[in-house]
Amino acid sequence: MWSEDDLVMISAIEHYSYCARQCALIHVEQVYDENVFTLRGSMAHERADSATSEMVGTTRVERALPIWSERLGIYGRADTVEFRADGTLYPVEYKHGPRRQYRHDDLQLCAQAACLEEMFGIKVSAGAIYHHSTRRRREVEFTRELHQDMEEVVARIRWMRAQGRMPPPVNDARCPNCSLLDACMPAALVAGRQAYHLRLLYVAEALPSETAGKGGIA
Repeated sequence: MWSEDDLVMISAIEHYSYCARQCALIHVEQVYDENVFTLRGSMAHERADSATSEMVGTTRVERALPIWSERLGIYGRADTVEFRADGTLYPVEYKHGPRRQYRHDDLQLCAQAACLEEMFGIKVSAGAIYHHSTRRRREVEFTRELHQDMEEVVARIRWMRAQGRMPPPVNDARCPNCSLLDACMPAALVAGRQAYHLRLLYVAEALPSETAGKGGIA
């Protein structure tokens, strides 16, 4: 159904919903830099990234489980999936920091749930984000609205890649903590874009007076 170029990594959903330019730098330009935040994230994922299977009480816990959805054309790896005794599946995504303002973590987890539903043929109603800094879980309910938002992000990522153009920089509160700050250069690019528009405005304002002057001489 999908060509290889159309497939979307589940991690791209989180990146795009946080910042479209960040997503393009990572998944189109193949640019990725480490900083203190990504290193902390790697440490938080260290155990979950090791493919293992174990029983915890009556629950089978699968770590680093490969997942995919042929319907959506997405693929990736779930940090942890709990196969519970009552037959339910419960995905858990590991994050190094506290709960953030945006919903990108929830969208990523929802994409994992959609894959698990297709792969195992059962409804996945909820999962959790494990915040390593607080060592607590935050449950996420996979509502119809969240599924719709997730699928819309997947479509936008696919469209962005097909266009082959970098989204413009945002230069806002998200930028200082981004590992791609040096590669993105948001402040410099935004300043350059503003200067360009000012030049266009200056030319647009100057042209009528010059034309009028030439007309008077003639």
